[in-house]
Amino acid sequence: MFVGHFALGFAGKRVAPTVSLGTLFLAAQFLDLLWPCFILLGLEEVKIAPGITAVSPLDFVSYPYSHSLVAAVGWSILFGLGFWLLRRQVQSAIVLGLLVLSHWVLDFVAHRPDLQLNIDSQAWVGLGLWFSRPATLTVELLLFLAGIVIYGKSTVPRDRVGRYGYWLLVVFLLAAYIAAVFGPPPPSVAALAWGGQTVWILVFWGYWVDRHRDARLRTRG
Repeated sequence: MFVGHFALGFAGKRVAPTVSLGTLFLAAQFLDLLWPCFILLGLEEVKIAPGITAVSPLDFVSYPYSHSLVAAVGWSILFGLGFWLLRRQVQSAIVLGLLVLSHWVLDFVAHRPDLQLNIDSQAWVGLGLWFSRPATLTVELLLFLAGIVIYGKSTVPRDRVGRYGYWLLVVFLLAAYIAAVFGPPPPSVAALAWGGQTVWILVFWGYWVDRHRDARLRTRG
């Protein structure tokens, strides 16, 4: 998934109103920020195989350190613990840890059976939503709609940046998603891995937008 992960980041603002949208995005996409780094380091492997699913042309040969269930649980604990050590906010730390883990859950729904349960497992799981483009679009866009509605109702714009920067982010995410689903496959694995680093732009965009919006909790009374 792509916008489905960001949807949960948007929605997280409701239960963690003091946490920036950028941090929520960082948690929701943390596994996919690790993955291209591990690809470039040669620790994990992916092949470009157009037609392997209706939605994604990627054959995830091996990615146990970023996307096995055991690794995802470990990263979620580390992320939540790290936030708690910095901010001492228990609820927010739990929300962020769960957001990290939610990435694996959504990938389990979307991927063909290519996710390992532990780092050296010989069993792979995945429900295969990506085998159907219409089903994928329906599920992911509904998730995204719910996420932006929840964030919109949980915050209010402080200025024009908060209003228009937010909607520009929404439009950009949708455009990037449509391009990914209907566009050509990546030209190479290296291009794919380096392109994955652009997710950082969306994380920083989330920080920028959120600085110009107030959580409704802080605007009452």
